[in-house]
Amino acid sequence: MKKYMGITLAVLLMVLVVLSTGCEKSQASGASAADENKVMIVGLDDTFVPMGYRDEAGNVVGFDVDLANEVGNRIGMEVKFQPIDWAMKETELDSGNIDMIWNGYTITKARQEKVTFSNPYLKNSQIIITLAGADIKVKQDLSDSVVATQAGSSSLEAINKEPELLMSFKDGDVILFDTYNEAFMDLEAGRVDAIVADGVMSRYLISKRGEDKYFILTENFGDEEYGVGFRKNDEEFYPLVNEALEAMKEDGTYKEITTKWFGEKLTY
Repeated sequence: MKKYMGITLAVLLMVLVVLSTGCEKSQASGASAADENKVMIVGLDDTFVPMGYRDEAGNVVGFDVDLANEVGNRIGMEVKFQPIDWAMKETELDSGNIDMIWNGYTITKARQEKVTFSNPYLKNSQIIITLAGADIKVKQDLSDSVVATQAGSSSLEAINKEPELLMSFKDGDVILFDTYNEAFMDLEAGRVDAIVADGVMSRYLISKRGEDKYFILTENFGDEEYGVGFRKNDEEFYPLVNEALEAMKEDGTYKEITTKWFGEKLTY
């Protein structure tokens, strides 16, 4: 009897070992699957044409959207686009609600103190737009004019770098809108005299709304570059995204996407 009990105990121990090993493999397999299906959450202003916006069907589309999706394919991650309040973008990033800011995000010194930027991927400038036929032809003509831009934008940072000119605006200040769409609507309605905005976005928007309606001044508020913004000391997404973007520039994929949205006019 003791002999049989010993054999039985040995068999039970073997079964337990096999089950334990199987569970460990299953857990390891599950972790691997989770890694493979990992999501990167991209924060964007979904009204910012042509970088990231909603089409007539409500889908998020755009130049930056195409770039992000291609990067996601290359690094094996699903891409989720999360609309955010642009004035709160760095807060959304720091809180972990998004993994990166990718939506015509201009690289500035002030922002470099808050985020880690990818290598630049598109050139930009802060241009001045008025209605065709307006008396504003040079920057100094903005004196006593109602000037508008988007809250939390690099356009606002550019204006603030010229305080004397800013003080010459009507009421010594600039009118802020949540989106550039609102600014353009107020310009067309005559409630503002000029808009300071990203050149890439503005030229695309003007091409769709009617180029004859607007006048773009030769003078501007400076040349800039777009980059993807990550949390400080990000070691997870920053190296993967940056490397994929550089590879896309080298193999021609970046140029294909740029040509799709801007023709041959814009390449980095």
